[in-house]
Amino acid sequence: MSKRLGRGLDALIPSLSVSDDDKVIEVALNQLRPNPYQPRKTFDDDSIKELAESIKQHGVIQPIIVRSVLKGYEIIAGERRFRASSLIGSKTIPAVVRSFSDQQVMEIALIENLQREDLNAIEIAIAYQAIMEKFGLTQEELSLKVGKSRSHIANFLRLLTLPQEIKEDVSRGTISMGHARALVGVKEEDVRKELASQIVEHEWSVRELEEAIQKLDQPNKETQKVKAKNKKKDPYIEHIEESLRERFKTTVKVKQQKDRGRIELLYYNKQDLERLLELLERMA
Repeated sequence: MSKRLGRGLDALIPSLSVSDDDKVIEVALNQLRPNPYQPRKTFDDDSIKELAESIKQHGVIQPIIVRSVLKGYEIIAGERRFRASSLIGSKTIPAVVRSFSDQQVMEIALIENLQREDLNAIEIAIAYQAIMEKFGLTQEELSLKVGKSRSHIANFLRLLTLPQEIKEDVSRGTISMGHARALVGVKEEDVRKELASQIVEHEWSVRELEEAIQKLDQPNKETQKVKAKNKKKDPYIEHIEESLRERFKTTVKVKQQKDRGRIELLYYNKQDLERLLELLERMA
């Protein structure tokens, strides 16, 4: 992937390597803070635990890269090693101190994650937007820096126009980038939400979603039925769904029939199910 990088970012990558000539120091973990420009918002707990076990057995083989800031150091590369070391109770971690500008730090964080393909589509979109806003870059200028086409940048930025719950589904991987791009083309937000619900509930492929969207453009009874269903949704029920979604961090559906109904909590793997069960037990 590095061969496709823009020349501006490609030149930064060698500065992340550590040579025998570098001065390695031991930095106290309590003097370190994560990169505020880190685009990755979630870290896989299992992989951090595995890394922690490796560090316990062999130590930190590759020093982290940091820059000096007021009251300590900021992590430029190596946050997983920092988290794993913290997990096993280490007091210090080997590090190499380098000098970077804010723009370089943001660019390095983005490209390092893009190289490893660690970011989900929403994290990439947020990172692109943040760089553009902070440093006044156009889509064309950013595309040259990251070695991507302008249309690639534009497609990711359009994802940020989706409702929050749909963006969360994309982040969790329950809705793919292909699904999300198709939903961007739907103008009515309530219809977007209903289609997203159908994707998750019925495991629609992107093709099935595109066919459903095409039907929305045809004045048939099925389309009118879908739109009527969304317009009649009780605002109180929508508020309850939103509150539960915030509490349980997953897709929630409240299905009401007169004075009775049911609440559905969606989980996406065994670990997610165990997390929800633990939350419910705490509330009992």
